[in-house]
Amino acid sequence: MTEATTLPLPSERPRQGALPAPCLESGDRLTRCEFERRYATRPDIKKAELIEGVVYVASPARATSHGGPQSAVHGLLTAYAAFTPGVLPLDNATVRLDLDNEFQPDAALLIRAESGGQSRISDDDYVEGAPELIVEIAASSASHDLHDKRNVYRRNGVREYLVWRTLDERIDGFELVDDEYRPLPPDEAGVVHSKVFPGLRIGVRALLDGDVAGALETVRAGIDSPDHDAFVIRLREAAGS
Repeated sequence: MTEATTLPLPSERPRQGALPAPCLESGDRLTRCEFERRYATRPDIKKAELIEGVVYVASPARATSHGGPQSAVHGLLTAYAAFTPGVLPLDNATVRLDLDNEFQPDAALLIRAESGGQSRISDDDYVEGAPELIVEIAASSASHDLHDKRNVYRRNGVREYLVWRTLDERIDGFELVDDEYRPLPPDEAGVVHSKVFPGLRIGVRALLDGDVAGALETVRAGIDSPDHDAFVIRLREAAGS
């Protein structure tokens, strides 16, 4: 008795003349539209960015030198946003900055458009325009984050920008003043005070020491401040609530 042969279903048969999925590799020079089209066909790629028209596909993120710091920062921004209506924290979300630049910042904080923010959420659920605050996790000062990307963020109006250099054990802060990035240093207690988000206090020293609980306490203290209370009132007034 011969064994029955199972024929593939029509949907499983390879189509004659079918084209392979378009590639997406570091160094490709693409328009933003073509970059998005190719990215959508590559679910195996978790992070790719278009920087000045050039594709950069990120390597897998390491745990202690990237994943941990990113999680800690996102936790602080989320804690602040939980008590600040009209503010949205983002974790690795796609941001369309201009026609040649589409990034996935490690963490960001934006004011919603209806509350007076400078960016908006598109119909296809991407951020269009510059979030007010962006944080990137980088290995060292040689990273794109402190060179090409910083210039793009400056040019597109990201008002505050922090880069955590994990190998250098340093967090650099910048604020946009007269179209230039100027240092946003921590105070004597090792805390960076956001000027865009009153009451947002980033415990730089605590983060570098691995004291996430201490950094959360610093955020909580900022949320309880009069500056934060006044900011919440302004956001609600802008939103008409």
